[in-house]
Amino acid sequence: MKQRRTSLKDLAEQLGVSIATVSRALRGSHEVGDEMKEKVRTLAKQLNYRPNPFAQSLRKEAPRIIGVVVPNLVTHYYAAVLDGIEDYARQQGYSVFSSNSHEDHIREEQAIDNFISMHVEGIIACLAQDTVDYSHFREIYDMGIPLVFFARTCLPELFSQVVANGDEAAQQATQHLIDHGARKIAFIGGPNHLDMVIRRKHGYLEALRENRIPIERDLVRCGKIDFDTARNATISLLESANPPDAILAFNDIITYAAFDAIKSKHLRIPQDVAIMGFTDGESAAFVTPKLSAIMDQARLQGMKACELLLKNINGDKTIRKEVVPMILKIRDSSVKK
Repeated sequence: MKQRRTSLKDLAEQLGVSIATVSRALRGSHEVGDEMKEKVRTLAKQLNYRPNPFAQSLRKEAPRIIGVVVPNLVTHYYAAVLDGIEDYARQQGYSVFSSNSHEDHIREEQAIDNFISMHVEGIIACLAQDTVDYSHFREIYDMGIPLVFFARTCLPELFSQVVANGDEAAQQATQHLIDHGARKIAFIGGPNHLDMVIRRKHGYLEALRENRIPIERDLVRCGKIDFDTARNATISLLESANPPDAILAFNDIITYAAFDAIKSKHLRIPQDVAIMGFTDGESAAFVTPKLSAIMDQARLQGMKACELLLKNINGDKTIRKEVVPMILKIRDSSVKK
């Protein structure tokens, strides 16, 4: 059975006192004795009671709130997802509060905790890259709070999710590089435990297998999603005894880090090293050479995630998986002359 959020009424009924007494005790009012204050606080802690700072604004005409947790709000992808969420939510009479985890599981947990305390009606989340303990999300489920994941997900048996077809897109992108003469294709990704990394790496490997190109482990570099880390990994590949002639990059941060590293070694793109990356940003068309990209349709992902969440909030408990297809945009960086 799912737990519902403990109310002042629940505390009052268990203690056999009025709701007003419980409220005063929690505020530390002098109108309530120390013994009763202690009883109320102890029970509130046992039942995980959280005060609702929006209680006075829960009028019929007040906007309803959903919370969104993203790993890195300054990137185009997450900004576009949030834009889609906000647009869909606004049309349905909801407001959106967003929180940036900065790719840190501790900040992610704090954001979730804050949203619970704020009594949001539901939450949309994308995992921080170092999140491997999902207990804070299990708590959300136990409390009966609607939640939908997007992009980086977990606990598919408990929560709906919106993802891209990253495996198919990565396979198509790798095939494109092969079709244009690449044979030593490197994959630069993020942490191996992330489902998004698993999907995209799988597609890359499948393309190599289908074309009977040997899989070389030293051409696969998966680590922290960080510009400097990805740039150093790319330079290490380019300086190795077995340098790649093409690179498939996991996301926009890694794509531009690899792009910069190739330029820093005075290598030509795509003649010496072709490159193609997962990025939804318009800036891909404004670098030289223009960057071939696997585009996420991030805004659509945000709208789909919000749609699933509001269905859940309105009583539909069906667990769904929405797959938003990616779009390959071929430009100059991946077509060897």
